[in-house]
Amino acid sequence: MQIKAAIARAQGADLSLETIDIEEPRDNEILVKVVATGVCHTDIVVRDGMLPTPLPVVLGHEGAGIVEKVGRSVSKVKAGDKVVMTFNSCGHCPSCQDHHISYCHEFFPRNFFAARTDGSSALSADGERIHGNFFGQSSFATHAICHEVNVVKVPDTVPLELLGPLACGIQTGAGAVMNALKVSAGKSFAVFGSGSVGLSALMAAKVVGATTIIAVDMNDERLDMARELGATHTINPGKVDATTEIMAITGYGLNFALDTTGISRVIRGAVMALAPMGACGILGASAMGTEINLDEVHFMSGGRRLIGIVEGESNPDTFIPMLVELNAQGRFPFDKLVKFYDFVEINQAIHDSESGRTIKPIVRMQ
Repeated sequence: MQIKAAIARAQGADLSLETIDIEEPRDNEILVKVVATGVCHTDIVVRDGMLPTPLPVVLGHEGAGIVEKVGRSVSKVKAGDKVVMTFNSCGHCPSCQDHHISYCHEFFPRNFFAARTDGSSALSADGERIHGNFFGQSSFATHAICHEVNVVKVPDTVPLELLGPLACGIQTGAGAVMNALKVSAGKSFAVFGSGSVGLSALMAAKVVGATTIIAVDMNDERLDMARELGATHTINPGKVDATTEIMAITGYGLNFALDTTGISRVIRGAVMALAPMGACGILGASAMGTEINLDEVHFMSGGRRLIGIVEGESNPDTFIPMLVELNAQGRFPFDKLVKFYDFVEINQAIHDSESGRTIKPIVRMQ
């Protein structure tokens, strides 16, 4: 069948809106009619050639939609079900067997190589191969092929067009706090970078009862939003030294810090702001080969920890429904972060994300 898709054909260039062909789902695949999809920083990083995803490719990995067809071996969902499509995993490696699927031994090839495990693609245009299966979905299109392991059924009562960002950015920030760092009531927490991931982490810190919640960002409008969402303090590092300010606020340093920027000097500053036994999580996308420099004596002597975090260490089948329920209760208002765009405006949505004009763009496919 033919579908509409936004194709990345050249590094750094706008996506090309085209009509392409998509194959019928195989026995273990699911065809989803995409209702809406979030735009994530990772899509932009891949478009710009910072990761080895082949071109031309259909990106998009925060899709939400309605199941249209399922393969013969699929039992998790059926036609008509509302779903969110999240990251892909193999389901059988040691990490997957231990329910740590975001650390799947095949995470990189299954999410960034934009091909099925046999090397094929379900997408083409007049005989030209278009790489697909990006994060097991390629949801910058009106339809996407996904798999049982990366599809999450959501209630019929929820606003489906809102839920795509739960697949990656929102669950990454919230999960970093709740699952990986395990921030607890009464503790101090600071997030470096107040984009959609950072603000999701901030909201999660409020949910779990952190009492000192600090947002660090160069954008004062983002800091205003952080205050609205629960930050007790905000810091603009373009005006003051963030580490010095954090030490003044906490007295002895942070229990928990989270870097969403991927910038080495920011990570160093976050670690320097940790109290003894404090932990800093990192999840920002950096160029391959990026190194982090730390003060070894400070790091070691205080028993401090630096933790890499992927996809919030979440189990999407349970974590995404929990975030949906928290949002319904008014305790996790991630809807305040989003702005909707029509599919034909997808490049504008990407530009607005890059410039900081929009915190979390969502592109409606219809």
